Amino acid sequence: MTEKQIFMMLFRFTPNFEYRPSEEEQKQMREAWGSFIGGIAMSEKLISTHQLGFDGKQITSDSSVSEGITIQDNQTLGGNMIVEADSLEEATEMAKGCPILAMGGTVEVRSIMPM
Repeated sequence: MTEKQIFMMLFRFTPNFEYRPSEEEQKQMREAWGSFIGGIAMSEKLISTHQLGFDGKQITSDSSVSEGITIQDNQTLGGNMIVEADSLEEATEMAKGCPILAMGGTVEVRSIMPM
């Protein structure tokens, strides 16, 4: 029996602050995310998941503080999910079902190392 490993999925997308999804679109998005997260939870591989908001501050090495979130290459981090899997390949297969991909976003799957 192989020992389970822990991986983090990082969800990135291109924000469009002018787009306002309709109620029906919001419902469809909630259902898609619910199915994605629920499927992983039902397989007992979900550890945690978090959606990030758009309010934030950034602190630099000289301790200066600026308002806002990081948008790099037109993408920002929208959330994360921590899962348990037998391998990076299995975690990557799980990530292929992520609804953010249908929105033009990306999922990065990374191993987690204890500190």
